[in-house]
Amino acid sequence: MDQHKIHRIIESGVDFNINQILSKAWEMFKEKALFHIGFMVIIVCVQAAFAEYAESFTPIYTIFISPPLICGFYMVANRQSQKEYLEFQNFFDGFKYWWNLVIANLISSILAVLGIILLIVPGVYLLVGYMFCLLFVIFGGFDFWTSMELSRKLVTTNWWKFFTFGLVLLAMNIAGVLCLIVGLLVSIPMTYLAVYVLFEELTIDAVPEEEHPQVIS
Repeated sequence: MDQHKIHRIIESGVDFNINQILSKAWEMFKEKALFHIGFMVIIVCVQAAFAEYAESFTPIYTIFISPPLICGFYMVANRQSQKEYLEFQNFFDGFKYWWNLVIANLISSILAVLGIILLIVPGVYLLVGYMFCLLFVIFGGFDFWTSMELSRKLVTTNWWKFFTFGLVLLAMNIAGVLCLIVGLLVSIPMTYLAVYVLFEELTIDAVPEEEHPQVIS
């Protein structure tokens, strides 16, 4: 990605249609539903294994394994968007960016938690603001601080709209819990796919023309 173009996008401000984002994410999910559900099952099993057999090591999972693991949804979403050949193993491509993802996720989480502890409002602001942090690390190729700042500045251009988007995703996952928890196998992948679709829509002009993904119908 061209950082100067991203700054121009930020300067011009952004807007989006939440319903359209969710609709595109749903189409993406349906296209490879078994893949997305299967990977979600793996994540649940790994988390359960740590909780049951290595509870004291759970922080290690949270800090060092979880970020690249959940970014697998972003990696696969990108391949789906660009109509590239897709294998299940592509869900683990996030580990190619392991260190940068771990650092970006750790620092952004610490700042958000500190914000919540101190005054709550700054923490909520940062939680929403760092929505695209890991995506900028992966697809922008930026370091953790640049990724955090680009995400924060992009979200700040229309913070309340992004906050509403986050609430919609939260409601979707609450509905997943109410559906005998099994619904989370759908709602959680949908959450990450929706974030990816929104990120792609907002930053598409910062990607070289020859690398533009095809439009998701």
